[in-house]
Amino acid sequence: MVLLSSSIPGIEPKRGKVRDIYDFGDRLLFVATDRISAFDWILPAGIPRKGEVLTRMSRFWFDLLDVPNHFLSDDPAELDLPDGTDIEALRGRSMVVTRTDVVPVECVARAYLSGSGWKEYQQSGAVCGVALPPGLQESSRLPEPIFTPATKAESGHDENISFESMAEQIGRSLAEQLRDLTLQIFTAGQAFAAERGIIIADTKFEFGIRDGRVILIDEVMTPDSSRFWPADQWEPGHGQPSFDKQFVRDWLEQSGWDKNSPPPQLPEEIISRTSARYLEAWERLTGTPF
Repeated sequence: MVLLSSSIPGIEPKRGKVRDIYDFGDRLLFVATDRISAFDWILPAGIPRKGEVLTRMSRFWFDLLDVPNHFLSDDPAELDLPDGTDIEALRGRSMVVTRTDVVPVECVARAYLSGSGWKEYQQSGAVCGVALPPGLQESSRLPEPIFTPATKAESGHDENISFESMAEQIGRSLAEQLRDLTLQIFTAGQAFAAERGIIIADTKFEFGIRDGRVILIDEVMTPDSSRFWPADQWEPGHGQPSFDKQFVRDWLEQSGWDKNSPPPQLPEEIISRTSARYLEAWERLTGTPF
């Protein structure tokens, strides 16, 4: 079953690119669908089991990392769901989480130069105001991980900002706390993944405030929020193979699509290969079959 949209009778969710979020007062239900986006468009086809991978991988990290987080349960039946709810469609891809006041900044950590960071470095020799050594290539490893925050965008791309801009927006004390916590979590996740042959090149975290305490929310170090590269294939100087929607992006780039009109239907081969990469990411990282 490919779930493109979830439904709970009588409750209208807030729909993101991938997640449907249902409001139950002090608790929320996060449902990770199989929707996939590229170039700021949600594509017409889903990727089988993608939502399950994202949910299980976030739960894996929540359990592994010694960091306060919003996770309460992976059983949607713990909520007072209306009659007629298809609970089985929600199982395996849902998290019951505590409500927080979301900090309106994406907390990004980078250990390698890729994506928007690579583009910014080519223009200025820096990323989000962090000066980097000259002569780096695409996918180069950085001397040490850096913190490169971004504004949260409801639609379209997030915009990279400097730490100073973040501090002006949310206050210096909180900004420093989130920077240090981001790099701490990222370093721990990197070390764990490296033992399993995976490079986590970069990732983004979200945080919320609950009862005056900072807690980790949303998804954590998944192939949707991070760049996962096979360590044995890493070679600076170009883009890297990755455990995410690379097949989708590559096919769309070569399809003739103008990126301004509704995207074309993906071929079945691209869908199945992309699904296999998400499953492989889970199995490599955890050492268990999906």
